[in-house]
Amino acid sequence: MTGEVFIGTQGWDYGSWVGPFYPHGTKPAEMLRVYARAFPTVEIDSTAYGLPADPTVENWRATAPEGFRFALKLPQEVTHERRLVDTERIVRRFLDRVKPLGSRLGPILIQLSPAFRPTGSNEALLAKFLEVLPPRFRWAVEFRHAGWLTPAVGEMLKQHNVATVLVDGPRIPRDMIAELAIEPTADFGYLRWLGAGRRLSDFSYPQLDRDRDIEAWVEIIEKQRSKVESVYCYFSNQFQGHAPHSARKLQELTGLEPVVPEALREQAELF
Repeated sequence: MTGEVFIGTQGWDYGSWVGPFYPHGTKPAEMLRVYARAFPTVEIDSTAYGLPADPTVENWRATAPEGFRFALKLPQEVTHERRLVDTERIVRRFLDRVKPLGSRLGPILIQLSPAFRPTGSNEALLAKFLEVLPPRFRWAVEFRHAGWLTPAVGEMLKQHNVATVLVDGPRIPRDMIAELAIEPTADFGYLRWLGAGRRLSDFSYPQLDRDRDIEAWVEIIEKQRSKVESVYCYFSNQFQGHAPHSARKLQELTGLEPVVPEALREQAELF
């Protein structure tokens, strides 16, 4: 098995990308259409803070081409406010809202609160929560504490085909991430690249040289894709300063052909 790799960024609507990535003159309403020419997937953060409006979901579906995938964060009302307790109604309402994406709906990211510690009672809450997740959707859990990454929790996720999110960030050592990649907990993988602690504010160009860090992840991705149907990969601007650069670098290293900004400008001239 060699799983398909979907590489993209965390968000697309950054004004500082106009010029370095988007053609000059690209308006916010046009960004997703242009973005989708370069990348086949995107992770949306805004759904963590509230349900997207019906017209917004319809616009996403109508704008993105067939084969594109939206990864959506589950609302924080579920993960942070209620901490997985009595959340079936909220989850159902969220799924009803995003179902119109159809085949364009990718994984749903359950990003647990850092305060959700690896205790016995919390593990029981997680087990109960996973039991009621509709299995027809792709689910992925991001733990914010290395104590969650145990064989027992891994088996729990496997029972429900829920992916363990692998993160390049300050919380989980990379050697532990590499070990987790060998035994996926679902038939797909989910990877995220965050910042290393330094907060960046100008996202118009790469400010940190982390290309070698990306190279180190290629082996991890290859381990995953040999055992799953697909691997979803998302870069934050905070990782290097300019997420499109990071995503194109990974495309290149995994044998995919990057769409460079110059090509996007040429395509824009056709319209």
